[in-house]
Amino acid sequence: MGPLVYFLQQVDRALSRVSPFAAVGVVVGTVYWSAVTYGAVTVMQVVGHKKGLYVMERADPLFLLMGLPTIPVVLVLGKMIRWEDYLVRLWHKRNLPPGSYRYLPRVPAEGPGAGDHLSVSRTLCGALIFPSIASLVGRILFRRVTSNLQRTMLGGLVFVLIKGVLKVYFKQQQYIVQANRNILNYPERNGNGQNEGGEEDTEDTEESGNE
Repeated sequence: MGPLVYFLQQVDRALSRVSPFAAVGVVVGTVYWSAVTYGAVTVMQVVGHKKGLYVMERADPLFLLMGLPTIPVVLVLGKMIRWEDYLVRLWHKRNLPPGSYRYLPRVPAEGPGAGDHLSVSRTLCGALIFPSIASLVGRILFRRVTSNLQRTMLGGLVFVLIKGVLKVYFKQQQYIVQANRNILNYPERNGNGQNEGGEEDTEDTEESGNE
């Protein structure tokens, strides 16, 4: 083939082998710098824009490069802790549900919280938007608090508590609905060869004709 074609062939093979690793590196680097940017924005949002810039300018660059990406990771991991389900199970275990629970016809075999699967997209979006919601709730409910950090923390705590109470109540109502489910019988057919909907029973006639 000649030295030039042989050289180009070797270069093409090398690029084909390296390109998957390069693509993974680009994706990982993009995710990393996105996490760094999100962490910096969250710091400025929580402690205040000017104070956040001041803190990050005075901090060690290595500490920022290692600490800022952990902020979204911690938020996502915290979102995955389903403490509401634990409260519902504890509620049922200690027999302290609402008064309607005492008159349930049966106990669902699935148990409390069944069918509530973990959604990756919902968990990710909820975790990443939580600092904004905490800051907004803090500004609305705790205007008298001068510290932006304390105001955001109080707003986040109130939001988590309100959301948790509503979620526990919702799960309890779902549990009651599951306990009151009934399996209905198939509609009975009358003597005229028709079912309750008025349609003729053609399956029996076809079977008798085939016989």
